[in-house]
Amino acid sequence: MRSRWSIALLMGVAVQICAPAWAQGTPPPVDAFFGNNAFGGAQLSPSGRYLAMRTNRAGLRDFLAVMDLETKDAKAVVSFADLDVDQFRWVNDNRLVFNVRDAEYASADQDGAPGLFAVDRDGSNYRQLAQRTVRQPSPQPWNTFLLSQAGSQDSEWIYVARPMYDKNDKYFGTRLRRLNTLTGNAEVGPEPDVEVSAFMLDAKGAPRLAMLYGDIKTVMHYRDPATGKWREVASFDTYRGTRDAITPLGFGPDGTLYVVANAGEDTASLRTFDFATGTVNKEPVVVTRGYDFDGSLLGNSKLLGVRLTTDAEADVWFDPAMTALQAAVDKALPGAINMIDAPARSTVPWVLVKSYSDRQPLRYLLYHTQSGTLELVGNTYPKIDPARMGRQEPVRYKARDGLEIPGLLTLPPGGTRKNLPMVVLVHGGPWIRGASWGWNPESQFLASRGYAVLEVEFRGSTGFGMRHFEAGLKQWGLAMQNDIADGTRWAIDQGIADPKRICIAGASYGGYATLMGLVNDPGLYRCGIDWIGVTDIELMYTGTWFSKPDYPEGYLRYGMPFLIGDPVKDAEQLKATSPIQQASRIHQPLLLAYGDEDKRVPLYHGKKFYAAVKRSNEQVEWVTYAGEGHGWSLAKNRIDFWQRVERFLDRHIGPGRQ
Repeated sequence: MRSRWSIALLMGVAVQICAPAWAQGTPPPVDAFFGNNAFGGAQLSPSGRYLAMRTNRAGLRDFLAVMDLETKDAKAVVSFADLDVDQFRWVNDNRLVFNVRDAEYASADQDGAPGLFAVDRDGSNYRQLAQRTVRQPSPQPWNTFLLSQAGSQDSEWIYVARPMYDKNDKYFGTRLRRLNTLTGNAEVGPEPDVEVSAFMLDAKGAPRLAMLYGDIKTVMHYRDPATGKWREVASFDTYRGTRDAITPLGFGPDGTLYVVANAGEDTASLRTFDFATGTVNKEPVVVTRGYDFDGSLLGNSKLLGVRLTTDAEADVWFDPAMTALQAAVDKALPGAINMIDAPARSTVPWVLVKSYSDRQPLRYLLYHTQSGTLELVGNTYPKIDPARMGRQEPVRYKARDGLEIPGLLTLPPGGTRKNLPMVVLVHGGPWIRGASWGWNPESQFLASRGYAVLEVEFRGSTGFGMRHFEAGLKQWGLAMQNDIADGTRWAIDQGIADPKRICIAGASYGGYATLMGLVNDPGLYRCGIDWIGVTDIELMYTGTWFSKPDYPEGYLRYGMPFLIGDPVKDAEQLKATSPIQQASRIHQPLLLAYGDEDKRVPLYHGKKFYAAVKRSNEQVEWVTYAGEGHGWSLAKNRIDFWQRVERFLDRHIGPGRQ
């Protein structure tokens, strides 16, 4: 179904719901933080004249709308009665491609694949390109997915990825297809004669790089633009070769490949790759001191800058005109980080600005480069009043062995920072970067209820150099856990946290760390909240007849023994650091929550631990969410869970405690 609305209505809805309806003296309701986003993002067309948006309004699913920036006329070009538009992208200045989801069903209950669809910006020439179910008639099979890159955006053709599976649903590689979005027909893309996991396009939209992430080796293949032939140009050990790893970031307009690599340094930097020697160049392009480079390239006909993350995500420009534009936007939006999306081939004086701060959720605005005027497009969390959010600050402290540990501290609104109840929120992974500075629904929800929130980048977290990462090898429940405890004691010593009112909480690995925190430091944490957390390290390797994790075989055989511990050689350590083996030592109040269709941490982890811990602990709460996988995909489940968290914390470290 396709319908038409005026720009006043499309934009007016977003403006109207920016004004929170709750009383000034009460905290924002749970759904303001954990309901479905009212605005799903925006993208400028290649010329910059048209703006595509995913949005919604009362009684409707998420739909795709397009605005003509010259006339300010807007219309909903695609909407469904029983599906939500999900990812979307411009094919060219007239056509868009998108896939769908069903926001009313949990992740495991989704009926079919995301599919693939295309439509003109005026709502005409709608076509389904790929199946959502195996039996559904469509030109392309269900395993047809958008690439992570947009491509050239100058014809009706796009490249798509086709992951392949055998009869036992085992993945064995990805194929490349060139797809016509008008006819639905596809042709085989240029592929090397080897197994491939992922493809990368160059700046002109042609396939140029192919990566194999193998069980033992990661291999990079390059397609020579002069001959059209593929050849291997680099390889390194998938799990043990981190110091030698090369992460392709993208191609510049001149064909230069930009990569992220350590190149003998502790932290990774942005560098260029030499195809003649198969090595990275010695001189870095961008160095983010104290941080591994993490970002993306910005540019059109030339490389203009990079978007990167240090404490926060922001744009850094090489181009003087863009530097001046950034200064003008920052002046118009003070106190915020403002990221600029410029169109590929601009013909109009508009750029899209994505603006956020620690108190302001991400919002999208249009900036007129000639007049300097700003126009709000949409807020991702429109019910949030920034004036009533807490402040967040980066912190650093020394662990007991001297290693410096970064972190974030979010304080309740009002500026008080003394003797507060505190939640230590542990990130999952664990080999990822946790939160960066900016508005986050979990930390700000807790802060709105009066709690200080401490998030630490314990050793093993990525983004802070090789020394920091390697210090976490085989340290589950040991030095990694000590870093979290040392951060908690730092907050106590600073006078921020009341030592008698501290709770530890987290999901996945963070759930594991919650349980081990209660075991290792029973006098430090008054209570714990574990959702979808690992409870038995041995079970991660073996699985059970009841449920088996979805880790790749290579990760089980080569990655986990290196990162966590060998199940034979390190058996005693893994037993001592498994919460299931220490369940009788946990006597603090505990909230456990799991999804019954979780393939990453199967429900058996939670059920087995719950049965063990409740034998000696009467203060254990348990909840299972039907159809949910590794996290809560349904708004009703997110809201229910965080309402439980609010009540649980209130009873044990908040105003409601005895």
